[in-house]
Amino acid sequence: MSPDTDRADPGKPGTSTDRDLHELAVKQAALGQVRGAAAVDPVNVPMIRHWLDAMGDTNPVYLDQGIAPPAMAQVWTMQGVRRAAGQHSPVDDVMSALDAVGFTGVVATNCEQVYHRYARLGERLTSAIRFDDLAGPKRTALGEGYFATWTITWHAESGEAVAEMMFRVLKFRPPPRAVPREPYPLRPAVNRDTAFFWDGVRQGELRVQSCADCGELRHPPGPICPHCRSANRAYRIAGGEGTVYSYVVHHHPPVPGREPPFVVAVVALPEGVRIVGGIVDCPPEAVGIGMAVVVTYRQMDDELVLPMWAPREP
Repeated sequence: MSPDTDRADPGKPGTSTDRDLHELAVKQAALGQVRGAAAVDPVNVPMIRHWLDAMGDTNPVYLDQGIAPPAMAQVWTMQGVRRAAGQHSPVDDVMSALDAVGFTGVVATNCEQVYHRYARLGERLTSAIRFDDLAGPKRTALGEGYFATWTITWHAESGEAVAEMMFRVLKFRPPPRAVPREPYPLRPAVNRDTAFFWDGVRQGELRVQSCADCGELRHPPGPICPHCRSANRAYRIAGGEGTVYSYVVHHHPPVPGREPPFVVAVVALPEGVRIVGGIVDCPPEAVGIGMAVVVTYRQMDDELVLPMWAPREP
């Protein structure tokens, strides 16, 4: 395989990248168990109490007998945000190598724990990490990636094993991010009176404001019912059909985000209100008073959806 192919298709079986990753994994596995530093704090009551509270575990045996819940094994040696100098495991080099060739996503897939005995108050545990295996590249729902597996064993100061954990993660190459669309320049004003309308548009609903007391429909939305003067508001979902009541064909001046000529119409809805919107999927010269139209929702940028009107087919 040529070097150019290797660069164009990193991580595939047989490429130099794949061989390098597996050679590194074999090298790290050959190190066997690598002992880390002893836990900063011994097994202690405050930490056990916090853990029991967080997990909702009400078993009194732990505090009564001075032992730690077995599942807390990882807690005692967990590293902080700023890792102390010299704390390096066989896993670190493999993870860094995967990151370097684009496998930057990570998700845990398996965790199996074995408990040999309870950790007791005052014991200061030490972890030992053994890198076990690197499998891949494999195609997954998240993307192509490698499965890395390692085992952590926690020892008491006497050297006795207290617990161990097999841990496996998928390191995958995240899909490329879509390039954001240019923001549409003609953005509607959204306020407390109109928010319900635009929420509906995003859900594919044409909402018409109604009075919650007398039921009168009104558009544009407003804070007060012009019929009964009530401030109580609701809405109905319109059927999405109408007829062109009036329209204009815009030629000049230029409008940001629109290519002239374009048609803006007042559309009469059978529900009894009129709504302004652009006419699409129809040449301007074909638009006419009384033309039957249906609502259509157009994604103008990554966030904005606008309701527009298209000719209704017979």
